[in-house]
Amino acid sequence: MAKVVVGMSGGVDSSVAAALLKEQGHEVTGVMLRLWSEPGKEDSNRCCTPDSMHLARRVAARLDIPFYVVDVKEQFRATVVQAFLDGYAAGITPNPCLVCNRWIRWGILLEQARALGAEYLATGHYVRLRVDASGRWQLWRAVDRIKDQSYVLHVLTQEQLAHSLFPVGEYTKEEVRRLAETFHLPTARRPDSQDLCFLAGEDYRLFLRRQAPEILRPGPIVTRDGRVLGEHRGLAEYTIGQRRGLGIAAPQPLYVLEKDLVNNTLIVGPAEELGRSELIAGPVNWVSGEPPVTPFRAEVKTRYTAREVPAEVTPLEGGRRVHIRFDVPVRDLTPGQAAVFYLGDLLLGGGIILS
Repeated sequence: MAKVVVGMSGGVDSSVAAALLKEQGHEVTGVMLRLWSEPGKEDSNRCCTPDSMHLARRVAARLDIPFYVVDVKEQFRATVVQAFLDGYAAGITPNPCLVCNRWIRWGILLEQARALGAEYLATGHYVRLRVDASGRWQLWRAVDRIKDQSYVLHVLTQEQLAHSLFPVGEYTKEEVRRLAETFHLPTARRPDSQDLCFLAGEDYRLFLRRQAPEILRPGPIVTRDGRVLGEHRGLAEYTIGQRRGLGIAAPQPLYVLEKDLVNNTLIVGPAEELGRSELIAGPVNWVSGEPPVTPFRAEVKTRYTAREVPAEVTPLEGGRRVHIRFDVPVRDLTPGQAAVFYLGDLLLGGGIILS
C-alpha cells in the first residue's frame, strides 16, 4: 500500500476518493488549498469557504486521516487570476481551470504531497487512468460521460500522471453519492458547483469591472460589411456565439462573430456566418509525451460542455501546434478555450485555440 495525499475541497467527490483509498488500505492524508478570494469575499470562494473547510475536516475525522490546509493565495492570484485578467485584456476567453490544474493542483499541491512523503496525489476528478502496453500512462474519459472532466486534465504530463490517482472515475455521480452515504460522509448530498471558484457565483463581468476596469473600453458594434449597429461596453464582456445582451436592433437574430482587439470592434452577423471549419491550437500537450508526426483522425472538443466533432488533426512545428479541419462547420470556436482531441474514450492531448 502507498502513501497518498488527497486534494480535498469539502465536496462529495474528493471525500469519496479519500474514503475509497482508505478502504483499500492506503495511508491517506487530506490536504486542502486555501485559494485567493477578493477581499471581503473570502466566505464565497466555493473551493475553500469556512463551510467547505469545516466539511473537509469532518470527513477527515470520520475517516480518521490527517488533514492539513496549505495557503496558496498569493500563487493562485499571481498565476490563475492574473492569467484570467490577461486573457480578457488580450481579447480571448480564458479557461482558468486549465491554468489551475497545470500550476496549482499538479504543481504546488503535487509538490506538497511529495514533500509529505506521499507517492501519489489523488483528486475527485471524473477521469480514468490506465497504462498502455509500452508502460505509458493514458487518460480515458470517465464512466459517467456527463461528469467527465478529462477536458480540463489534458494539460497533465507523463511525470504528473505517474504520481496521480483518480478513484471516482470508474463510478457514476449517483454511485459516488451512494458511496458517500455508505461511508457516512457529511458531504453525501452537498450540491455541485460549476462556477469559477474565485468569482464566488458572480458574473465574471462584474469581477472584471472591479479588477481590470481599464480593459472595458466601449467601441462600435459592426457587421462584416462595416455597418455600425451600436456600441459595445468593452470586448471582454462578450463571447463568440453570444446572441443575448448585445443591445442592438436588427430584423434577424445576430451573434458575436469576432472580437477585433486592434480596432476595439465587436463584429456581429447572422447564425450562418458563425460556423468555422478550421482552427490552429497550441502549445499542445500530448498526454503520451510523444507528438505524432503525421495527420490523424480524432474527435475534437472545443469547450468543456461542447460535443465532440470528427476532424483531421495535423501536427505543426514538431507537434507544438496543430491545424484542425472539422468535417462540419463548428459554431462558437473561441480563442482562449482549449481544443482537446480524443480517439474514442482515449484522451490524446490538447492546446489553446489561437485562431
